[in-house]
Amino acid sequence: MRIVVLCSNVYSETGCAMAVRMAELGYVPAGALALPTLDRGTVVRKLGQWGARDVIRYASAKLIPHRGDGRAQVSNPYLQPLLIHGEGVFRSLREVAVFYGFPVAVCNDQNAPDSIARLKEWSPDLIIFTGGNILRKQLLEVPRLGVLNVHLGLLPEVRGMSSPEWSLLNHVPVGVTIHYIDAGIDTGPVLQRCEFPDAARCELLSDLRNRLIAFGVEHVAEVVAGLDRGTISASPQSDLDEDHQFFVMHEWLQARAAARLTKRRSVAVAESVNG
Repeated sequence: MRIVVLCSNVYSETGCAMAVRMAELGYVPAGALALPTLDRGTVVRKLGQWGARDVIRYASAKLIPHRGDGRAQVSNPYLQPLLIHGEGVFRSLREVAVFYGFPVAVCNDQNAPDSIARLKEWSPDLIIFTGGNILRKQLLEVPRLGVLNVHLGLLPEVRGMSSPEWSLLNHVPVGVTIHYIDAGIDTGPVLQRCEFPDAARCELLSDLRNRLIAFGVEHVAEVVAGLDRGTISASPQSDLDEDHQFFVMHEWLQARAAARLTKRRSVAVAESVNG
């Protein structure tokens, strides 16, 4: 099974962790394609998700070498088992590529003709999307099997942006969905839906999101292995005519979602004490 990884930039922890996990399973990527580090769309998205202070802290950890414990350089602590190696830490996709021996290319647009040509050179059976552009038909048709995505919500109930928060607000179980990308917004055939069992352990939305990302990486590994063995297949989504697509959440709604997460944790703690 030939795997290619698409990343939002070479410093993406999710992209690095995904490449490492695939290599651990024996699927060393045939290549990885990333957007530039200062891609405008990525920067704007991260500013909206994290805020300026956390973006600056993340950039400093990736771009400026630090001595001491490499764990301090990992933004998502739940990806540490994949990013820590020896006494160091994988800070970029290029470092992962040197260690495991696969090529990395940087492009301004993953859908551009030169990007498509590069992907075709790598002849992937499967592309794993960890961030970047909205993918177009020409790219989606390159891999033999399709392009996988990890959606941080259960499909089709919660499509679109801010999925963990909208799940909390709409009383939908928190989880991830591994699905093929198609021309719609999170409408592609589903390979695996997984409810996340540890949401009640999270105090903050950022902690919940970090845990879901790591949870998703592990389940992508299961799906890839199943596809390779022929033991897993995709199923089309139902209820796509229903209005289940959500968008970036306003701050006051995000605060309500955070309050619901805190309430879940309080209930879980009380139940464990009383039980």
